[in-house]
Order: sequence, then structure tokens, then C-alpha cells
Amino acid sequence: MTKEGITIVAITHRGVNTALKIQKVLDNCSLVAVVYVPKKYGCPGVTVIDTSIANFIKETYSKSSAIVAVMATGIIIRAVAPLLESKLTDPAVIGVDATGKFVISLLSGHLGGANNLTQTIATGIGATPVITTASDTLGKLSADELARILHMTIQNPDSLVAVNSAIVNNERIVAILVGDVKVPLETLSGFEVKQVQNSAKIQEIAKTYDAGIIITDNPYVTIKLNKPHTVLKTKRIIVGLGARRDTPMENIVAAVKIALERVQVPLGRVSSFATVDIKRTSQPMIDAVKGLGAPLEFLSVDVLRLVTNADLSPDSAMVQQKIGVGGVCERAALQVAGNKSKLILKKIKLNGTTVAVAEAE
Repeated sequence: MTKEGITIVAITHRGVNTALKIQKVLDNCSLVAVVYVPKKYGCPGVTVIDTSIANFIKETYSKSSAIVAVMATGIIIRAVAPLLESKLTDPAVIGVDATGKFVISLLSGHLGGANNLTQTIATGIGATPVITTASDTLGKLSADELARILHMTIQNPDSLVAVNSAIVNNERIVAILVGDVKVPLETLSGFEVKQVQNSAKIQEIAKTYDAGIIITDNPYVTIKLNKPHTVLKTKRIIVGLGARRDTPMENIVAAVKIALERVQVPLGRVSSFATVDIKRTSQPMIDAVKGLGAPLEFLSVDVLRLVTNADLSPDSAMVQQKIGVGGVCERAALQVAGNKSKLILKKIKLNGTTVAVAEAE
């Protein structure tokens, strides 16, 4: 099931004020968040709930990408406890005191993104972030945090306890890149990095390490090791582009970098860029994408018209009139990403450029 945006829930008058501040911070980061409050605290900008907090959390838990609970931590912990399933599927859960002094990452700190969201909220409202996951307190990336920030899937999640234990206990960990997989090496600074062309070499390399993280873009690769190891498979990241005719190359490059920063996707993880085929003669766009280091794919208007997705932004009447389709960047990103892809950044407009980012399974 595709999860919706961020749920912010407050249960006191003072908490509502803090919740609205948090919503503003998230909105500035292009993150969709809705504030929910009991009926007696209804005011402009919030959605009223007419049930208990426990029932509300139960109804929204599996639908939310994150829950920000502006209330005592004991209340939210009791509400979510019966709903816990897996660190792979549980939403991020964050606790904030009513006065907004502390922001606490409670659940799904790594894969769910609670730790990162905690930092974002705390910085935005001037609060103290509280993050207690072991790898973070030691300044190291866990295997599941690495999967999240690099937009990868964990092929063998049962391995996480053993591999993360090796990481926090400062054992020797190797990160093995298989084939031509693209990973920004700076994200692997806490690991010894090895590159192999095929999986046959992995066993030999792993002999001298206590645990390993194997990174591949091949979903069918078979890894057999007698040591703890987590296998991460890359997801394809596609950046859709649109631009006015007179937009200079520098503006396009800047817009792409800002867009990727908003969703915390390293440029090195972008598989390709995509746009409408009338841009084949746009030298600024061609030069911009060439400098960004990934191929540029051109799609016909007819193909873009066929793209359907619930997350698509409303059509632009001006774009529809000019080229015959109501939007380019979102449709282009989704089309190239393929079936089961999703927008992780809806269309943003910056200095004559529109950018959207799609993630493939």
C-alpha cells in the first residue's frame, strides 16, 4: 500500500501551536503534513478528529509515512504498541513535547526516516533533537540507514541485527560493490570498500572481515557467505525535467541539485534524466544533464499523455496549450522509472525549471 504524507497530531492548546509550527517547517521542505486535533481545539489550518487518540492512531498508522505526536511520549507509545509489525514497514514515529523543546525519534529511526525527520523538525522549530539508535550515537551508518539514504531495498532483512551489531561494536566491515553499481563513495566512509565485477569474488574478499554489506543492482545475484552480511539492491532514481526555452544551463543544474537535496538523493544515485522530445534541440538542457553525469531520455507527447498516477500534480493549462500535455517532468520521471514507480518529489518550479523525482522498485 502506498503511504500518504505526514500525520501531526496534538491534544492540547499549546501543543496545537507547536504542531502548526512543525507543519510550516515541513511545508518549507516540500513535505506534505496535516495537523489533527480534538474538536475543542479546532482552528484554521487543522483537521478535527472526533475519536480517541488510540483509535485515531490505529486508523492512520498504516496509511502515514510518519506520525509526529505532540504529546507526552507515554501516550503515543501506548497507542502504537499494539500496531508494531516490522522496522521494514512501520512508519516513522516522533514525539514532541507540547512546548516544542524536545523532538524525540521513537520508532523506525533508520528505514522509516524518523531520525532524519527529527533533525529537520528540531532545526526548524529550535528544539533539541533526541536520537538514541546506537549507530547514530557512535557517528556510524547502520546497514538499514545506508539503505534508506541511498534508496535501496534490503534483500535479506533478517541479517540486520547481526550486521548492525558488528558495526556498533567497531568490528571490521567491508562494503562490496558488485558490477557497475553507482554509489557515492563518501556515503561509505565508515566502511572498507571493495569493487568486484561479479559475485564469485565476494567470498574471497569477505574472508578477512567480520561482516559485510553487499551492494548490487542485480536482483538475481546470489550471495552465500558464512559471515553476517546484508545485501542491498539499488532502486532506479529518475529525474524528470521541464524548462522554459530561455532557461540557462546554470539554472537547470541548480534546480536539479536543490530538488535532489530536498529528498536527500545523492547525485551519483541518479540513473537517468527524462524530458519531452521537443527539448532535443535545447542545448542548455543537454549541456546541463551532460555535466550532471547521467543520460537524458526524450519522450514523445503521446507517451506522456498516457501516464497516469494518483500523485500527479494538476495539469497546467499553459503547458497543455503549448505542447499538448498538461505537465512534463512528473510524467517523464514516472514513465522512465517504469511500473510500480512512485514520485518521491512532486513538481517544483525553480528559476524557469521544473523538476520531479521518481523512484522505481
